[in-house]
Amino acid sequence: MSAPSPQAVADAFDPARLTQARRLAGMTKKDLAERIGVTPAAVGQYETGMTRPRGDLVPRLAGVLGVPSAFFLMGRPHGKLDGSMAHFRSLRSTRAHQRAKAVAFVEQVWELAHALERRVRLPHVDLPGFSGGEVHPLARDPAEAARALRRLWGLGAGPLSHIVRQMEAHGIIVVFPPPDEDAATVDAFSTSQLPRPIVVLTANRFDDIHRYRFTAAHELGHLVLHGDTASGDTQQEREADVFAAEFLTPRDSILPELPKRLDLRRLVELRHTWGVSVDSLLYRCREVGLISDSAAGRAYQRLKTLRDQPGFAAEPISGYPGEQPMLLRQAFDLAVAETGLTMPRLAAQLAWPIPRVRELLGMPDQRPTLRIVP
Repeated sequence: MSAPSPQAVADAFDPARLTQARRLAGMTKKDLAERIGVTPAAVGQYETGMTRPRGDLVPRLAGVLGVPSAFFLMGRPHGKLDGSMAHFRSLRSTRAHQRAKAVAFVEQVWELAHALERRVRLPHVDLPGFSGGEVHPLARDPAEAARALRRLWGLGAGPLSHIVRQMEAHGIIVVFPPPDEDAATVDAFSTSQLPRPIVVLTANRFDDIHRYRFTAAHELGHLVLHGDTASGDTQQEREADVFAAEFLTPRDSILPELPKRLDLRRLVELRHTWGVSVDSLLYRCREVGLISDSAAGRAYQRLKTLRDQPGFAAEPISGYPGEQPMLLRQAFDLAVAETGLTMPRLAAQLAWPIPRVRELLGMPDQRPTLRIVP
């Protein structure tokens, strides 16, 4: 397939694609304007559709933003997402441009999933009341919603071996963002406003499997509870935490196993059984009245001195393959085997650079790096 001419791209220019590419590059309109030699007002007019860039500007835009010129052509499916409907775990510490970049990333994740779904049937989205970007929760009470989802998914009332795999098996896309400075700053986030719900789990949880699992369950709580409400409410964050605690450790199941008085050794045993942190179990003990607030405070102080000890030290997610997203990668592999899809063909369909496709599929470049010593 031959590349379109710069003038052809200018004639069929999609303003939304310029906004998406600029946000993915982490640039302001002023940044982009300086790089391509126009005014910020001109960039603003390109993005609103008031004017179109000249043909000679198209290659410059593509080069600065790191996309093929064809990326700016209109006509491809675009999963446009209202940023107010994406739930960020740490909204206050996330800057506006970081949120915009994260939202643009999620849009691309959906576009990749949509392209693969044209060739492979992905798991059906099995969330209470979910219908093409809308969610009508079965219960507003977070703990009851967690119990209802366990019943819906047939999970029983015991420990859950894999959270991420369960989410993927029920049609939820889970991804890791590309490693960069913004990904290290933005905490986990999720949205149910696209035709398929998406959860992004970021690197600041990778060093601790238990925090990571709780974060995944927290984002699942947002999908179940808050699909029809704008994000940013601290009450929503508290509700998602309650959901996560009940989903991971149902009260009626965990209560008989909790020690009747403070016993860190017993909590370490339960940590391994239930896949949650000792901190979470301590919170459960205090919540159900087994220990006092003062005893819990002393226990948390004691935990700080034990963080590097066996049984208390954090465990990275690398040791838990079942908690690492695989849905998109396996969909691609199946499409390659059954339909003859190739990486260049998929990249051309999306109008992305091949490295970007590999990045979102979780397929890092394995080629050795040649280093020239002067």
